Amino acid sequence: MSTRTGDTERQAAPQLSRRLGRADPRAVPDARRALRELLRHWGRPGRSEIAELLTSELVTNALAHTDEDAVLTATVGRHGLRVEVRDAARRLPRRRMPEPDRDTNGRGLLLVDSLADAWGVRPCEPGKSVWFELGADAA
Repeated sequence: MSTRTGDTERQAAPQLSRRLGRADPRAVPDARRALRELLRHWGRPGRSEIAELLTSELVTNALAHTDEDAVLTATVGRHGLRVEVRDAARRLPRRRMPEPDRDTNGRGLLLVDSLADAWGVRPCEPGKSVWFELGADAA
């Protein structure tokens, strides 16, 4: 017997949850591949590619700047996509302006800030969660 609310059956939002190993060189490409599969039929053209890029940046930051594993969670809801990457470090990420000719690092949060519809950091025990949201239909 299924649970019904009025005439509409409730369905869980599609979700991805994955532990990412700090020492695993495949963690970032595996996270991208799993997100791509989750978003196979989601959003306007180009939205899933933006989600993959931003997820790569958050995963890379979590694994490069901490000594622990991280956890990736992505949820497709009625209004769009929310991706969170949780790590055990209490230190908050910060945006920085890299020198164009000298530094190839430091651009991840600038990308997140410019491409995500919303993003932020929330403390959790232990550590923090860095998240972003994308609407499926945004231009």
